[in-house]
Amino acid sequence: MPTRQPPDVARAMILPLALAQFICSYAGTAMNVAIAPMARDLHTTVFGVQTAITLFTLTMAALMIPGSKLTDVWGRKRCLVAGLVLYGTGALLAAVAPGLGVMIVGNALLEGVGSALMIPPIYILVTVMSPDLATRAKYFGIVSGAVALGAATGPLIGGVITSLLSWRASFLLQVLVIAWIIVLVRRLPDPADAGPSPRFDVTGALLSAAGLLLVVLGVLQSTTYGWGAARTDFAVAGHVVIEQGGISPVWLSLALGALMLAAFALHLRRTERRGREPLLHLRLFGNRAANLGLGTQAVQWLVMQGTFFVTAVYLQDARGYDAVMTGLVLTPATAGILVSSAAAGRFARRRSQRTLIVAGFVLTVAGMALLLALVHGGPGVARTVPGLLLAGLGLGTMLTASVNLVQSAFPDRDQSDISGLSRAVSNLGSSLGTALAGSVIVSATYPGGRPYAASLVVLVVVAVTGLILAVLLPRTPLPEPRDAAAAVTDSPQE
Repeated sequence: MPTRQPPDVARAMILPLALAQFICSYAGTAMNVAIAPMARDLHTTVFGVQTAITLFTLTMAALMIPGSKLTDVWGRKRCLVAGLVLYGTGALLAAVAPGLGVMIVGNALLEGVGSALMIPPIYILVTVMSPDLATRAKYFGIVSGAVALGAATGPLIGGVITSLLSWRASFLLQVLVIAWIIVLVRRLPDPADAGPSPRFDVTGALLSAAGLLLVVLGVLQSTTYGWGAARTDFAVAGHVVIEQGGISPVWLSLALGALMLAAFALHLRRTERRGREPLLHLRLFGNRAANLGLGTQAVQWLVMQGTFFVTAVYLQDARGYDAVMTGLVLTPATAGILVSSAAAGRFARRRSQRTLIVAGFVLTVAGMALLLALVHGGPGVARTVPGLLLAGLGLGTMLTASVNLVQSAFPDRDQSDISGLSRAVSNLGSSLGTALAGSVIVSATYPGGRPYAASLVVLVVVAVTGLILAVLLPRTPLPEPRDAAAAVTDSPQE
C-alpha cells in the first residue's frame, strides 16, 4: 500500500487538481454561449455543433470507468498527465478547426478521452494523500468548488471572450491553463501502489463503454423524442425506424445499454472466478454505505444540473436574458456552493458525513421550493436570490460529503475502481438532470401547461428521493485513512 504524502506535498497537489477539474467543468458550459458563431465559422449548422457537444459528453461518460482503471496500469500521476496532454491537444485542434470534422476530433474525441483519463485521478489522489477525514473533506470541498465555479463562469467567461475576441480564444485559454497544470504536477510524486501493474481488462472496458454510451445516449435523446410516444420520426441513415407516435427510441437505446451492462456484470463475475483482474471488482457493490452514497451522488448531480438548466431556460426564454446575464443571475447558487464547499473541512470535524448529506438535501429542497415562485409574480430577479442561495448551500454541503463518504468506504487498492464508478454515476445523473428537465419543459408547453413550474416540481420530487436515500445511510463512522486498508469493505460504513 502506498504511504500517505506529507501535508505540504498534499497541499501542493490540490491547486493543479482543482484547476484540472475547473477546466473540465468550464469547457462543459462555455461552448453553449458560442454555438451560433461556431456554426457560422465552421460552415455547419447549430445541430452540427450540438452534435459535437453531445459526442464529448458520450465519450467522457463511456470511458470514465476504463480511464480510472488505467491508473492502476500506468500510475495515477502518469494517467493524469496523459489526460491533460490529450485534452490540451484536443483544445488546440478545436481552436484552429477549419470545419466540423476537426472540431469533433479535437473537442469530442480528444478532449472527451482526456477528461476520462484525468478526472478519476483527481479523486483518487485526494483520497490517498489525505492524512485524515477532515482534511480529505477540505480538499474534496476545494474540488467541488472548482466544479461549481467552472460550470457557473463558463457562460460568463466564454460569452465575454466570444464577444470581445472569438470562440477560438476560449479554447486557447483552455490550452494555456492545461499547460500550467502540467508544469505544476510534473515534479510532484506519484503515490502509486507497489507491485506489478495489473492486466487491463479489454473486454470489460468495451462492454462497460458500450453500455454507458447507450444509456447516456438514450437519456440525451429524451429531450428530442420524449419518454413516451416519439414526438418525431426516428431515422437511421435516412431510413425511418420509428415513426412519430410510436414508442420513443429512448427506450430502445436504454434497453440495449442495459443488456450491455448486464453482459458486463456477467463478464466481471466470470473474470473474478477465473482469478483474473476485472475492470471493476464486484465487492464494491457489497458495501451498503457506498451503494446509498452513489445513489445520493446521482440525485445531487441530477438536481443541480436540472435546476440550473430550468432556471437558465426560464430566464432566457421567458425573460429574454442573454447568456452572460443569466450567468450573473445564477451567481447566488454558485456562491452558496463555494461557501459550503470551503467549509467542508470544518463541517467534517463536527458532524458525520451522513448528517451533512441529510442537511444538504433539506437545504436544497427548501431552496427549490422557494424557486417555484420564479414562475409567478413580476419580472424582478431579486426574489430568486434566496432560493438559489439556499439550494447552492445545500448542494455544496452534500456534494463534498457524498464523494468523501463513497471514496472513504474503500481502501487504497480499490480507489481506481470506486473513483471510475463514482464519476460514471455522477455523469449519468448530470446528463439525466438536463434531459429530464428539458423533456418536462417540452411536454408541458401545450395549452394550459406550466413548463418551468412542472420541471421544478419533478426535480423537487427527485431531491426528496435523494433525501430518503440519505436518511437510510448507516450511522457507523467512516474509518480513518490510516485504517482504511484494514476496513472490511462489505461491512456497513459511513
